[in-house]
Amino acid sequence: MMKVCFVSYQAIRLLSGGPQTQIFETKKALEKLGASVSLYNMWEKFDFKSYDLVHIFGTGISNYHFMRELYKLGIKTVLTPIFYSTHSASFIRSVLLFDKLIFSKIRGFWIDYRLVSDMCNWADMILPNTHREAILIKNSFNVRDEKIYVVPNGVNDRFFNANSELFIKNYNLKNFILNVGHIGPGRKNLLRLMQALKHFDIPAVIIGRIESGSEYEKLRKLSSPQTLFIESISNDSELLASAYAACDVFVLPSLFETPGIAALEAALAGAKIVITKYGGTQEYFKDYAEYVDPYSVNSIVQGIKNALTKPKSEELRNFVKNNFLWDNVGKKTMDAYFELLKR
Repeated sequence: MMKVCFVSYQAIRLLSGGPQTQIFETKKALEKLGASVSLYNMWEKFDFKSYDLVHIFGTGISNYHFMRELYKLGIKTVLTPIFYSTHSASFIRSVLLFDKLIFSKIRGFWIDYRLVSDMCNWADMILPNTHREAILIKNSFNVRDEKIYVVPNGVNDRFFNANSELFIKNYNLKNFILNVGHIGPGRKNLLRLMQALKHFDIPAVIIGRIESGSEYEKLRKLSSPQTLFIESISNDSELLASAYAACDVFVLPSLFETPGIAALEAALAGAKIVITKYGGTQEYFKDYAEYVDPYSVNSIVQGIKNALTKPKSEELRNFVKNNFLWDNVGKKTMDAYFELLKR
C-alpha cells in the first residue's frame, strides 16, 4: 500500500476555500484507489520513513521552511503549487535576477518569487492544475519538463444532481446571478463585480466567508438592495448545491483562477458560467463559458449580458462530469506518484 502524507499551510482550516476542498477530495479519491493518506500534524513526531512521499499543497512562506527541511533530509516530495501570476515569465526571471544580485544578500528580506522558485526546484515532482500554470512555472523558474505532471482541479459529482428547491424555499429567489468565494480579498475582484451588477435589474447572491475590513465595507456601500450576502455555507452543504442549481448565471471575475472549484461546481449543477480569462480557465470550460477581462467593468457587464441571453447547457455539465470529477483527479495524482517512485 502506498503511504502518503499531505501538508499545507497552517491557516487552511481558518480560510477554508478551494485549497481545503482540493486536499480533502484528493485524499478521498486516493484512498478509494487503495492509498493510505495522512494529514500532517505538527504536534506529533513526524516519522518520514513511514511514508513513500510527502505531498505539499501551496507555495509561499507558510510551507517554505517545512519543505526546505524535507529537501535537506532527501524525502521524496510532490508539490501542488497553486500558483499563478499575471506577470510574464520573463518579468519573473528579471525579478529573480535582481533578487539574486541585491535582496538575497540582505538577511530577512524575502521575495515571493524566490520562495516559489526554491520550492519548485526542491520538489521531485510538480502537479500544476493547468497547462498554462505548468508553462509559467517551467519558464519562470527553469524547471525541467520531466518534473511537471499536470493534474486538474476537480469537482464532486453530487453537484450534478443538485436540486434548486431548498435554496428557493429558504430565500425565495431563483434565476439570479451568483458568486461563491471569499468576500473581501482583492483577488476575487468583487468591487468591480458590484459595479457591474448595477447594470442589471436581477437579484444577485454573494456567498462566502466574509473578511471584515475596508474592502468589505466598500462592497456593502457599492451593492444594490437586490444583492444578498450569505456568509460561509459549507462546501458539503445541500444548500450550497441548491444555490448553484437555483441560479441562472454564475460569475467569477477574479484577477485569475486555476480554475476556481466553485465555477466547476456551478457548471456541474447546470449554471451558465462567466469567468476570468486569466489562469487557464479556458482549459476547463472551453467554448461553454463567457470569458471576461477582470480589470474591465464593461467586460464583466458584457459577459453577464451574453450569458443571460443563452440557455443553460447540458454540454457544459457533461463536459465537466466527464473530465473533472475527483475520481479522475485521484487517478491522475496516483499515476504521478507511481511515475515518481519508478524513477
